[in-house]
Amino acid sequence: MFIIVAGGGRVGSQLASLLIQAGHKTRLIENRPSALDRMHLEIPTEAIFVGDPTLPSTLNEAGLEQADVLAAVLSDDAHNLALSSFAKFHYNVPRVIARINNPRNGWLFTETMGVDVALNQADLIASIIQEEMSLGDMMTLLKLRRGQYSLVEEKIPEKARAIHFAIKDLDLPENCVVAAIIREGKLIVPRGITTIEAGDEVLAITDPPGQQRLQLLFAEPDDH
Repeated sequence: MFIIVAGGGRVGSQLASLLIQAGHKTRLIENRPSALDRMHLEIPTEAIFVGDPTLPSTLNEAGLEQADVLAAVLSDDAHNLALSSFAKFHYNVPRVIARINNPRNGWLFTETMGVDVALNQADLIASIIQEEMSLGDMMTLLKLRRGQYSLVEEKIPEKARAIHFAIKDLDLPENCVVAAIIREGKLIVPRGITTIEAGDEVLAITDPPGQQRLQLLFAEPDDH
């Protein structure tokens, strides 16, 4: 996959580094001398394209026409939005991702403006905090389908409500599936008759309502 990252700040450089490590062809566009000096220490020189990422001529020379993804991660929302529209509607880039710096501008970053995925940092942080507070000891390992579903894991405490119950008797919501159980270091592929035991590490694929149900089942009853 060919990915162009517009903006070589800390976010852009880290993103480019991760993409390169994952094996993607990556081109990071930046023209500020101070940023370029740092970038050459962090990512391969061949992945750096020197030029102003806000100029169409630079994007042309960087190969935007062949890109599978554009990530606009500049520190100016107006530039990120203009880049997104140009990439989507002039070059038909299949996937356009844009960073939102000011949460008040979030309403502008829509598909109508060429943005497929808008990354609102304030919303992301608030969502993570809220999720961690609501899920207790349950850990989210992976987000699926843009956050509609999650792969979650929890270790079952000694007095959890679900202990000794078969999975088929847990009354799980439709979009909640127990995918695996790790018991005493061994992986168990669960069936309907498999029971939940104290100390089990349970992995489940679920939507938000399913997470709430699992949290209730895997928690110890409140005796107070």
